Amino acid sequence: SLYGCEITRTDFSGATLTGITIERCAITGSRFTGTRLTDVRLKDVLFDGCRFDYATFQRVAAGGSVAFTDCILTNGAWSSCRLPRIALRSCDLAGLDLDSCHLVGTDLRGSRLHGLKTSLDNLRGVTVGRGQLPDLTQLTIDVLDLAVRDE
Repeated sequence: SLYGCEITRTDFSGATLTGITIERCAITGSRFTGTRLTDVRLKDVLFDGCRFDYATFQRVAAGGSVAFTDCILTNGAWSSCRLPRIALRSCDLAGLDLDSCHLVGTDLRGSRLHGLKTSLDNLRGVTVGRGQLPDLTQLTIDVLDLAVRDE
């Protein structure tokens, strides 16, 4: 496990992190491109300015305060994650595929939702900003396969 550490500008690209706990850590400017996180527990962790493009999260759980700020999470996949009350602030979530995730209480304000791939159930109880409503509306139209036509 990682405890009480500060990691700066480190390349974890392509790594597989399985069954570890990351606690009381600040990780800044690091790259997790294509990284696989499986059965990882996060507690009191800050990811700031990190790249998680094409990263896979499976059964990742938050047991304390967790924040992703100014991170790129594009084209990744999160499945069976329990990440309630985390912060995903000012992140790019385009192409992120959410499957069977529990995100109740998660703060998505300021994050790019355009192109997010998910059922609406994964977004139950999240907080968004007024400016994100057009992207959320488009997501709803796409998920429900609605036909929108002019009268």
